[in-house]
Amino acid sequence: MNRKRRPIPTQQRFAFARRGGRRPGAGRKPKGERAGVSHKTREALAARFPVHVTVRFEQGLPRLRDAKTNCVLKGAFAAGCDRFGFRLAHYSVQTNHVHLICEGKDREALAKGMQGLLIRVAKALNRLWERHGRVFADRYYARILRTPREVRSALCYVLNNARRHAVRLGRALLDPFASGFWFVGWKETAGRLPRGLSDTDGDRPLARARTWLLELGWRKRGLISMREVPAAGAL
Repeated sequence: MNRKRRPIPTQQRFAFARRGGRRPGAGRKPKGERAGVSHKTREALAARFPVHVTVRFEQGLPRLRDAKTNCVLKGAFAAGCDRFGFRLAHYSVQTNHVHLICEGKDREALAKGMQGLLIRVAKALNRLWERHGRVFADRYYARILRTPREVRSALCYVLNNARRHAVRLGRALLDPFASGFWFVGWKETAGRLPRGLSDTDGDRPLARARTWLLELGWRKRGLISMREVPAAGAL
């Protein structure tokens, strides 16, 4: 008598909803209509390299290039310019964003120092503007500067940024909303501070540069003129 063999049972496959991993719509959402800065992990930072940082502000806020706002920003910069192995060496304030040149002993020090600095800025500006809510449009953009050419270009771009945007400075050679007043690399002053300024730490809303590139190395590419206009593709 022939018996039919029973079929060997097989495990059924079920389609489960995936959680996590790469998929459309996954990941951290941008703060605004679109993300202006990648949210990937920032690259490692060596202590010998300065960093050019750009911070953009929310739309609809008052203009940053205002005398009272400038005074508040300088106070915040002075309070947070040298903390946690982070140093703010130069800055430039534009209508809706600021440029900073910073140093940090590593990536974590830069992140922690920037976090503290931006919290101070946000609280101070909200007090001034008598408002509450978000101040910054997105996370800051950071570009590591590794060569004398890159550092010189960044210094010119930041300190003379108003000239790049064709801002009228009148008879003034230096932008009052930037830290060029404490910069000793101008061709016109040949290593001295502009007339009428003090080099004492109490007068500076900045930390002194410690990296060779930011203190001396960039000079290999030549001093910077107060009238030099940064190129659009300089950075």
